[in-house]
Formats: sequence, structure tokens, C-alpha cells
Amino acid sequence: MGGYRTWTGGQVRQGLVYRSDALSKLTDADVTTVSGLGLTKVVDFRIPMELQYDGADRLPTGLSPTSRPVSDLGLYGTLVGAIGSGDPVVQEQMLGGGRAEAYMRDIYRTFVSSPENRAQFAATLREIADGRQGPVLYHCTSGKDRTGWMSYVLLRALAVPEDTAERDYLASNSFRAAYDARVRAGLKQSGRMQNPDLLIPLQEVRQDYLDSATAQLEADYGSFYGYLTQGLGLDLRTLAKLQAKMVR
Repeated sequence: MGGYRTWTGGQVRQGLVYRSDALSKLTDADVTTVSGLGLTKVVDFRIPMELQYDGADRLPTGLSPTSRPVSDLGLYGTLVGAIGSGDPVVQEQMLGGGRAEAYMRDIYRTFVSSPENRAQFAATLREIADGRQGPVLYHCTSGKDRTGWMSYVLLRALAVPEDTAERDYLASNSFRAAYDARVRAGLKQSGRMQNPDLLIPLQEVRQDYLDSATAQLEADYGSFYGYLTQGLGLDLRTLAKLQAKMVR
């Protein structure tokens, strides 16, 4: 998460915070790479159902994930059900006609409106701010929505310009495009989905999803600063520690 310039003329330090998708499919070589990051904390935003289907993180010896579930409003279950039905009519009814996009906007709003979700993001920011805490990695399943929001909030809290934080969020589309296309092709080939493009709104990050969360933030707290202090309960001392640790 490092390298970005801030409004204050500083630069976000590298090697302190990492983001990823789920780490359940890491190879032995991947685990060796991860061990080289010197991580002291891995935060997993996945809900129990995601862990059940995708498996626990594979991590270097001595490192175990901290489970900090952030609600997906049942999206993962809906997706499993839609694909598992193998019925194009059911899939269209569940995901077509703008329903998938509306679902995503609802999820992003609950990142802000749900007290439980706010508590998970706040705890992670407090740990990042802690000077005694070494490098931290956080992730969800795809590393783009819950992880994307966490990253956007972190960068904005560090005084990285809003448009830069937005570009960082939208970069997931580039990083995930090839993998997501393979998933769609596999579903079509296996006959489980006639129209796997129904998944595209769920696979992508979009500006209007992010806008749903920031509009909720402004409605509830008046400003981004209000969200940090009132919504996440971060005091000025914690925000100052976050700056001191993360920005040079």
C-alpha cells in the first residue's frame, strides 16, 4: 500500500501494509514469498461461509490469521445458490436486470452503516497505527470490495488525495481481469452458466459502488473526517500515530 504522495508533501511508506485476495490457494513458493514480507499480522475479512467453501489461509509457519468478518449481505451464499442451480432463468432472475449492481451498492453502504462492519475496519486501522505492530496484511475473498474499502479509507486517512485513493480502488479491475475472465469461461464450458456475463458486476469494482459508500458516509457523518472520528471512533492521537508510522 506504499508509495503514494500525500497532500502534506509526504509519501506513504512501503513494506508496512499489504492487501490481497484470499490466501487459501498459495503454493509452497507463494508461502516462501509471503514469509519474506516479514508479516506480523494477517487480517481475514471473510465470513464463515467463505472460509468453509474456499478454505483457510495458507501462511508461513508461526503466522495465523485473525478472523474479522465483514458482512457481504449474503452475496456469497446468493452466488453459490445461483451458480449451483445451473438454471439460466433462475440466474437471470437473481442477477440480471441491474440486480447484481444494486446488490453491490447495498453492500458498500453497509460497510459504513453497519456498526459491526465499522468495528472491524476500525480495529484494523488501530493495529496499523500501533508502532509496536510489524507489517500487516488484510484481505477478503477477491481482495477488491471489503479490502478495497479498507484500503481507500487507509489512504484517505493518510491524506492521500481522493482521486489517487479512487484510482487505487479501481486498479483491482486491471489486476483481476484475466482471472475473472477464466472463471466465466469455465462456468460456461462446464454448462453451469449459459450467460456468465451476469457475474461481471459482481467481479468488478466500479466508481458508483465506491460512491454509494462515500455518500452513506457523508449522510451519516457529514465528512470523511467525521466518519473516521465518529463512525470508526478513532481519536486524534490514533490518527496522528497512523500518520507518523505510515508517512515519511
